[in-house]
Amino acid sequence: MTTEFLKGQVAVVTGGSGVLGAALSKALVQAGATVAVLGRNAEKAHQTAEALGGQAFGVQADVLDRSSLEQARKTIHDTTGPLHILVNCAGGNHPSASTSQEQSFFDLGLEGIEQVMNLNVLGTILPCQVFGRDFAAQGRGAIVNISSMASQRPLTRVVGYSAAKAAVENFTRWLAVHFAQEHTPQVRVNAIAPGFFLTEQNRYLLVEPDGAWSPRAQSIVSHTPAGRFGVPDELSSTLLWLLAPESQFITGITVPVDGGFSAFSGV
Repeated sequence: MTTEFLKGQVAVVTGGSGVLGAALSKALVQAGATVAVLGRNAEKAHQTAEALGGQAFGVQADVLDRSSLEQARKTIHDTTGPLHILVNCAGGNHPSASTSQEQSFFDLGLEGIEQVMNLNVLGTILPCQVFGRDFAAQGRGAIVNISSMASQRPLTRVVGYSAAKAAVENFTRWLAVHFAQEHTPQVRVNAIAPGFFLTEQNRYLLVEPDGAWSPRAQSIVSHTPAGRFGVPDELSSTLLWLLAPESQFITGITVPVDGGFSAFSGV
């Protein structure tokens, strides 16, 4: 794998201004790609792209609004031409879709569950529909969806998010087969399942108001053989491996990056 093996390719990262999205955008820039950092907040997307340097640029888009995504695709085409890579990093959890001592499973509101399901599932499917047209038209491309270990090891309290990420992994497998059979095997679809990384979406579960680790955070670390939370940049090598020319025979899989969490039985 050469240092700038993505030179000449155009990538779009949804949720690119978030903690994990920014790290993955950085990896793509360093590998030579021109990167469109998509974010619902235009200012934040532009700031993230500016900080990345290279050939990164910010684009405003809402992953739950098809017309917004279509406009983003037009903007990218006008700026760089057709796309070659899509990384679906938009997603996250919300307290309204999680149980707690104050909020039992039976009292969870439909609105909160819908919000999390829509953001993670539809927020992955819609970008694949809009940007995936480029891949079908040109006969090559790569999609990497961001799942979560919560999809494979459902987490207590996290109802909506665990179910949503399980759906993302199922969709990843479905879309890999669809592109291979209906278009070309040169369009590959895979996913990465991060273990526990501290983000703005899960901070409320892992950090106490005084800044100390919550009992839940301490339990997570004790069940992670690596003995710590992940660092966003540690997802980069897996992303680049999935995009590398040497990985042309890899499609329809989900790669865990979890410090051994999924391998540990707790005993």
